[in-house]
Amino acid sequence: MVSINKKVVGNQTYYYLEHSFRNKGKVQKKELYLGREIPKNIEEMKKKFIFDLYKEKWFKTFEIISKNYSKEEKLMPKSSKEKEIESFMIKFTYNTQRIEGSRLSLKDTANLLEKGITPREKPIRDIKEAENHKKIFYEMFGYEKDLSLQIVLYWHKRLFQDIKEDIAGKIRKHQVMISRSRFVPPTPVELDILLKEFFNWYNQNKNRLNPVELAALAHLRFVTIHPFSDGNGRISRLMMNFILKKKNMPMLDITYTNRNSYYNGLERAQTKKNELIFLQWLFKKYINENKRFI
Repeated sequence: MVSINKKVVGNQTYYYLEHSFRNKGKVQKKELYLGREIPKNIEEMKKKFIFDLYKEKWFKTFEIISKNYSKEEKLMPKSSKEKEIESFMIKFTYNTQRIEGSRLSLKDTANLLEKGITPREKPIRDIKEAENHKKIFYEMFGYEKDLSLQIVLYWHKRLFQDIKEDIAGKIRKHQVMISRSRFVPPTPVELDILLKEFFNWYNQNKNRLNPVELAALAHLRFVTIHPFSDGNGRISRLMMNFILKKKNMPMLDITYTNRNSYYNGLERAQTKKNELIFLQWLFKKYINENKRFI
């Protein structure tokens, strides 16, 4: 629990945030100096203070995951590694498409992408998008350069080719709304500068931020810009996994069954303009999905 403490030195009063916690049987304290007055945004400061404390623990866990993941990768035969990548691709394709309304089941997706068996009585668009997503995934997986607007536009074009040619690989020129969300995306006239700022931010921070933090922020910030008429979530999740893969970290599959908490984390972060909300959600999700490496 975070408390506000004050210290009196002479005639001056100084305020601090204090958090006490138990570590290996011992009580420890962390403090944050506030100043001579309690700031008006004290509740936000409390949340950030706690988040920063937990972030230290999360980042140490990420390091353990990275280390053990790398060890397993080195020991795994090539054929086993290829099979694991294919398995992830199928589940990732199923979940990322299902979140966006696809009617294909996991079995449908596996039969289609692994065996070439087309499911009966399922929308042709869902089938084509799944096939396209498989192609993009493997292209993303083997892409050796870094993120840029050009490659993101290319991935988007590949996702919607032969399905929605009028929007494939094109930045939207109209306002959009997100169903089930109170967040209103930026207007079309804002997109050019927002995208430029996004890739400037990415290039400045790609070697400074923790890989999981970088991937989470890239996902959140890009989907918040919402530059496409459709496919923003799918492209953002591809970008997230591109970063994780490039940084030699396990990729993350956000499952359809977790969609409500996922949507809630995104919406609250967007409407409250507080990225920590989504970061906290994704950090916990990432650790939970990678328990075998801890």
